[in-house]
This record gives sequence, structure tokens and C-alpha cells, in this order.
Amino acid sequence: MSSSPVSDFIRQHFRHFNAASLVDAADGYRNHLEKGGKMLVTLAGAMSTGELGISLAEMIRRDKVHAICCTGANLEEDVFNLVAHDYYERIPHYRDLTPSDELALLNRHMNRVTDTCIPEMEAMRRIENEILEEWVAADNSGQSFFPHEFFWKILRRDSLKASFQIDTRNSWLIAAMEKELPMFVPGWEDSTLGNMYAGHCISGDVKKVHTVRTGIEYMIKLAEWYTNTTAQTEIGFFQIGGGIAGDFPICVVPMLHQDLRREHVPLWGYFCQISDSTTSYGSYSGAVPNEKITWGKLGINTPKHLIESDATIVAPLIFASVLGW
Repeated sequence: MSSSPVSDFIRQHFRHFNAASLVDAADGYRNHLEKGGKMLVTLAGAMSTGELGISLAEMIRRDKVHAICCTGANLEEDVFNLVAHDYYERIPHYRDLTPSDELALLNRHMNRVTDTCIPEMEAMRRIENEILEEWVAADNSGQSFFPHEFFWKILRRDSLKASFQIDTRNSWLIAAMEKELPMFVPGWEDSTLGNMYAGHCISGDVKKVHTVRTGIEYMIKLAEWYTNTTAQTEIGFFQIGGGIAGDFPICVVPMLHQDLRREHVPLWGYFCQISDSTTSYGSYSGAVPNEKITWGKLGINTPKHLIESDATIVAPLIFASVLGW
């Protein structure tokens, strides 16, 4: 590990238990890249609202991340934060809120994510108005695009640029757009904008549902990217949280091998999961990495790291260490 304030600190103090796992994972990440490997990062939870973009965007710019699989929520919430940051409200005492307090927030159109309230009108409706124009234009012209491509379209609009309220260097989606990073957003319909899109399809504003391309098409693109990339080098898997953001992309390997009957499909070359879901029975998020061996995702010798902790704390530290901060 190179000498830097963050790296030196965790090397000195993080010597045991989950702390030691963090150091091992950071070392493994760095070693994987130094061998010429690529890294796919998955984002579950509310990492964008947690402003992980401050470190993740720099990881993308510095070629430490080569593809992202995220939930629809993380896709849109990076943009919500970008255009409405000044209107967000933080509630440090959120654990003490009563149902009446929550109702008061609803009546003010403040949608709470743990200690942070996202303003509906300034964030969600603002982006809905912008992206609806792109949905309708694509629908009318008979074109279709992936969810992240529609977001890239509105991020390039002058009308939206005028609304940016944070340093764009802290937006991981802008960094991904500038790098034209491979992106995969399974289950996009399970998001605020996904729900809005369904509503516009029902109301007839958008005539063709498949104007926004689907998760099946994302899997096909992922298979293409994985096949082409692993022909040259290994790909690592850095998983933040669980759920569909992690389960969807890791399954591309057994799909290629078992369903398409392709021989010599490389397994993932590195694996790390940060999760606050403790080891449990029947839980994907709580499954230990070795379970993935039986599914043909990881091998016996794949470097495996499991950090049972809060990703909002752990991920920025690992990224800072990899960046040499």
C-alpha cells in the first residue's frame, strides 16, 4: 500500500476483524488493477444520496472503475442531488421521528432516506419534466435507449446544466458519462422515474413501453462486455450492498457457461462485498462468498473479501486507499 494519509491510517489502526478485512480488500483491489485487471462496481442501497459520488467519481476518472451496475434509485438520485442539493434537508434525529412527524414531511413533499430528505418538486419532478421530453421524442421517432442513456441525454442539456448545485466532479454519473463507462441498471422500473415512466405509458404520453430498453437487453450487453473484456484480462467484482445490483451482474458468468454452453468462460478474478447484512440462511445479501462457488461465479482461488459493515463508511475508505489519498 502506497504512503498516503488515509492508507497510512488504516494500515496502522485497522488490524483486526472487519477493519482488517477492509485493508485486505483495498490491497486486493489495488493488486488486481496492478496486474492489468478491470473492475466492475455494483451500487445498491442509497449510495448516491449518501454522496458516494465524491470518491466514486474520482475512481472513475482515474480508471479504477471500468463498469457499473446499479439500481434505478442510485442512477436517478445522483442526478437529484446534482440539481437540488440546496433543497435537501438533513434530519440527524430521524430515529426519534413519530408517525405524525413523517406525515408532516410527506405533506411538505420531502421524501426521507434515513437522515436525508429529497425534495419532490425540486428534484424528482424537475427531472421528470426534463426526461419526459426525451422519452416522448424517442417514442415518436421509433427509437429506444437504456435508462442510463436517457439520463446522459438530459445531463448534456443546457437547461439542466443551469440547475447544477454541486461541483460536477462529485457526480459519479457525469464521470461515467464522460468516460462512456459500460453501465447496467437491472430492475430500473423499481425506481421513482421508473414508476413515473409507467404512469406516462398508462396515460398515453409514451405509446411504446419498450422505448426504454429492459433488463434482459442489459444482460445481453453485459454478456458481450464480459466476453470481450475477459478475452484480454480478468474482471473483478466490487459489490456495495446486495440485492439486484449485485445478483444481476455476477450471474453473467454461469449464464455464459451453463446456459450458452460456452467453454473456458473465466470466473470473476476478484470479489469483495460490503454489507451490513449479517451471515444468514436463505439471504443473498447475507451469503458468504464461498456459496458463489457452487453457482459457478467464483473459483476456489478467487480472492474473496467480505466486510460486514456500513458501506457509507467502508467504501470511501477503500476508494481513498486505492486512489492514494
